Amino acid sequence: MTQQRRKFIGSILAGATSIAAIPLIARTSKTKEKNQTRMKKSPILKTTALGFQWETADPFLFCVHHEDKYPQGNENMGPEKTALEGRHIGQDFILKDGWRMYHGQEVPGFPGHPHRGFETITVVREGIVDHADSQGGAGRYGNGDVQWMTAGKGLQHSEMFPLIHEDKENHIELFQIWLNLPKKNKMVEAHYKMLWNDTIPVLTLNESKISIEVIAGKVNDQIAPSPPPNSWASEEQNSVGIFNIKLEPGGTFELTPAGEGVNRTVYYYEGNNLAIGEEKIPHYHSATVDPTESLVFQNGEKLSKILILQGMPIDEPVVQHGPFVMNTRQEIQEAFNDYNTTQFGGWPWERYDQVHDRASGRFALHGDGTKETKDT
Repeated sequence: MTQQRRKFIGSILAGATSIAAIPLIARTSKTKEKNQTRMKKSPILKTTALGFQWETADPFLFCVHHEDKYPQGNENMGPEKTALEGRHIGQDFILKDGWRMYHGQEVPGFPGHPHRGFETITVVREGIVDHADSQGGAGRYGNGDVQWMTAGKGLQHSEMFPLIHEDKENHIELFQIWLNLPKKNKMVEAHYKMLWNDTIPVLTLNESKISIEVIAGKVNDQIAPSPPPNSWASEEQNSVGIFNIKLEPGGTFELTPAGEGVNRTVYYYEGNNLAIGEEKIPHYHSATVDPTESLVFQNGEKLSKILILQGMPIDEPVVQHGPFVMNTRQEIQEAFNDYNTTQFGGWPWERYDQVHDRASGRFALHGDGTKETKDT
């Protein structure tokens, strides 16, 4: 292992994780926040301003929205060296010239790093992500595709953003969502599943002024592709839903109740004139809503976009330390010991910031050797 890789993994284990840099934290349980004293009846329980990392509710651990307007790519599918001047390479999270390098040295993204005890759901709205992992899996996906990865008992993976276009800018927009695993499934075998864009149902309403991508769960008669088998989302009674919704000017629609006990949060990430019932949601805010109430969305004169996360809480102790999420501090220590001993299978790739051939289309190579090819 090179000195550069040791330094990078050290920073990962100190708390900079996955597609966002999460600070070192430890949590013993979910804190339930509800404001039940309202001046008037409204399905909105509270609103919260959104930062780089979004506040989530059990069973979700974390959500981040990335939007980077990368320049043209060079021969190595990264920015020109002159564009890297003045950046804190290796820890570049400050938006400069419309983009960030994150943990990338030459290509932006997140070189090989470990996870245990939860799932990552990467929803790529625009642009390309190159995946590689310690089981020998690899892939390239984007432009509406979703990768759903169960880290389980342990996996290293990399998520790089290759600038494949040399003749035009390379924009990327994605969400990464962390979904917790219940104790019974925290040590299952790691693997990932692709939800390709042509398999994700899109519900259109209000004369096509509303489009709802059903990534998990169901809306009306549209049912999302099956999640991985050990996911909390794989059990219908857990009511896990991930919906990405676009509202054209003047669009309205009603979302039926999620059900008693479900945590449901609306994230308003684009637009400036959206209301739920009679109450407006400020731009770039989330709204925690009453799961037993229908939500009547009314959009204003500009395009709006929202993400909805919902699910029954797992309601188990949560102890998180950087890239590991377990139920006890002892299990966290065991995760560190296991990683230091086994490297979760090691790193079979030439580079820990592995990117694939520029001309490669979208594909998924799984650890068992099976390969899906979407583009030729």
